[in-house]
Amino acid sequence: MPIRLRHRTVHGYRRAFRMAGKGRAILLIHGIGDSSDTWRDVMPGLARSYRVIAPDLLGHGASDKPRADYSLPAYANGMRDLLGVLGVERVTLVGHSLGGAVAMQFAYQFPERCERLVLVGTGGISRQVTPLLRAATLPGAELLLRALQLPTMGWQVSALVRVLRALDTGLGVDAEDLVRVVDALPDGTARSAFIRTLRAVVDWRGQVGTMLDRCYLAQGMPTMLVWGGRDQVIPATHAGLGHVAMPGSRLEIFEDAGHFPFRSDPQRFEAVLRDFMSTTEPAAYSPEQWRRLLRTRRAERALSA
Repeated sequence: MPIRLRHRTVHGYRRAFRMAGKGRAILLIHGIGDSSDTWRDVMPGLARSYRVIAPDLLGHGASDKPRADYSLPAYANGMRDLLGVLGVERVTLVGHSLGGAVAMQFAYQFPERCERLVLVGTGGISRQVTPLLRAATLPGAELLLRALQLPTMGWQVSALVRVLRALDTGLGVDAEDLVRVVDALPDGTARSAFIRTLRAVVDWRGQVGTMLDRCYLAQGMPTMLVWGGRDQVIPATHAGLGHVAMPGSRLEIFEDAGHFPFRSDPQRFEAVLRDFMSTTEPAAYSPEQWRRLLRTRRAERALSA
C-alpha cells in the first residue's frame, strides 16, 4: 500500500511529507524538481525496521512554493525544523542529487543530530554537472519549461525518450525519470521555485560550490556514497572524489544504473542501505573533536601556505 502524504505547517508554510515505521529514523531527501514520491519503491521495505521520513522540500511536490530562500542552508534549516515538529532528535540522512547536498549541509550545520550520511548521486562534491542543468539557469529557462508543458510537446518528448533508449545512452537510462520531474512542474509557482533552487546551486559554469573543503569533518561520521555507473547528470567520477575526501567512507556503484539507482534497482538499494545501517554505529558528536578537526585543518593550511 502507498504511504500516505501528510502535512504540517512550519513558519507559516505547509510542508508535505511521508512517514512510516518505527525505530531509528531515516530521513530521505529527494533531488531538485522531484518529491517524496520518488522513494515509493524503497520506503515500505525500510519501514519494517526503521522510522522512515520523506519530505517534499519547500517549493517541491505538495509543499508550498512561496517566494523564499531556496539555498542549501535554508533547506537544511527546514529539515531541522520539520524534524523538530515531528519530535525526531537524530536521523540517518539519505540524500539524492540536490538532496545529497542538503544532507551534507545538514550534517555540517547540525552534526549533533546526524547519525549517518548516505549520498546518492549527490550534488555538492565537484563543479561538473550536465549541460542540461547549466542551460536551465540561463535567462528564459522558465519559458522553455512552460513550453514543455504544451500538449503538442508530449509526443515529441516521448519520441526523444525512445531515441535515447534505442541509442543506449546514459541519459536514456534516466529519460523517464527526467521527464517525470519536468511533468511535476505544472504551474508558474512550481517552475519559479525550480529555477530559484537551481540557480542557488548551479550557474552556466557548473555547480556553484562544493563541500570538498569541509569533507574532513566527516571523520567519525559513518558515510556511504551510492552512485549509478552510467549517471550523466552528475558523473560517477564525483563518487571517487567524495570517497577519497571523506575518511572511512564506503562506496557502492550500481554499474548499469543512471542518476536514480534507488529506482533502477530498489531491492539492491534497500539491501545496501540495510547492511550499512546494521554494520555501523551512529556517530557520537563531540564538540571537542569538532574543534580539534577545525584547528588541525587550519594549522595544515597555514603550513602549506
